[in-house]
Amino acid sequence: MTQYMLSVCHTEPQQPFPEDMSQLSDDMKQAMQDVDALNKELLSADAWVFAGGLYPPSSATVVRMQGGEFLITDGPFAEGKEQIGGFWVITAPDLDAALEWGRKATRASRFPVEVRPFMG
Repeated sequence: MTQYMLSVCHTEPQQPFPEDMSQLSDDMKQAMQDVDALNKELLSADAWVFAGGLYPPSSATVVRMQGGEFLITDGPFAEGKEQIGGFWVITAPDLDAALEWGRKATRASRFPVEVRPFMG
């Protein structure tokens, strides 16, 4: 079985979750329920490896080497309209099966999902 990363591509600024979850929009509440159902389906299909949501790109810190020294800067590495907002690592017998999980992840999260195999 090959491992695949299903990356959730946020195409709009991610809003931090409010401390009071009752303040979420109805659509976001439903998306969270749908993602939870997908996670349970992945677990029962023995396809689950790992998953996680990420804080907004503004919370990122980038470490790079410049002139033999480490340079640490705030913010995302890549400036762009799309940033990774979360991901799943799954196992699947082939790309077609991984793409089916990608379809389900897109439906559940309401965002585009990139499906990419791990090397090796």
